[in-house]
Amino acid sequence: MHGIMSKCEGGGIDPGILAGSVRFRDAVANGLPLGRIGSLEVRLTRSPAEVAAAQQVRYRVFFEELGARASVAGALERRDADRFDEVCDHLLVIDTALPGKDMDRIVGTYRLLRDEMAAASGGFYSSGEFELEKLVARHHGRRFMELGRSCVLPEYRSRRTIEVLWQGIWAYVNTYDIGVMAGCASFHGAVPAAHAEPLSFLAQQCRAAPEWDVRAVAGRYCPMDLMPAEAVDPRAALAAMPPLVKGYLRLGARVGDGCVVDAEFGTTDVFIVLPVETISARYVAYYGAGADRFRG
Repeated sequence: MHGIMSKCEGGGIDPGILAGSVRFRDAVANGLPLGRIGSLEVRLTRSPAEVAAAQQVRYRVFFEELGARASVAGALERRDADRFDEVCDHLLVIDTALPGKDMDRIVGTYRLLRDEMAAASGGFYSSGEFELEKLVARHHGRRFMELGRSCVLPEYRSRRTIEVLWQGIWAYVNTYDIGVMAGCASFHGAVPAAHAEPLSFLAQQCRAAPEWDVRAVAGRYCPMDLMPAEAVDPRAALAAMPPLVKGYLRLGARVGDGCVVDAEFGTTDVFIVLPVETISARYVAYYGAGADRFRG
């Protein structure tokens, strides 16, 4: 799964992309563009057909490229789909320079699940791996959003794509007054020891404070602290980190207690928690002006 959130030249939310008095909440509700860099545009899906197209992009990345194990139905339809897709919102990155309709031009996608949607549909996706509900219960009154199923096609794995995707996330956060972003991030491969140095660095240097801590569920908990601190080279650990994890760390995110092996996807998952109030000031300044201009 590809990572997010690095500032790049030419970024920011273009005021011209939202016509007249249209504000973020209207753009979110109507599937209008939430950001643009060059030919890349980000918005929410507008129809079940576009959700299906996003699922096809996910299948290409997770199953065809990265070797996840598909169900019979998934393999036949060539879609990565589960019950959460019906209640989630789906961000799309579209390359408007490509021929065809928008659903044929999707180059990246991210799935967003707000806490009220999760409560109405049986919980969060990541609750199968981490005790997210306990965290939500400890922070009653804060609005949570789970991010998941992040993927970008190989030829679009650049700062530009990740930047425009984050424009959409930030617009969504402002629209729904989200207070905390959370979710799983993955290391490729189902053997935690193969990622001993970066996992140990996360366990030793990047753990969440007690009030934000989230533990892997009983029976799936795998230790992350696999190397003595004196043996961990921070520079090497960061170099070995998945882009998604590094991107969140730059923003001020922290990780939960333990990792989980996801045998279906062939990954080792860690839990990321990011209270919006702790996002690094430079990112707030960079995105905040655009967000405030259209916030209603």
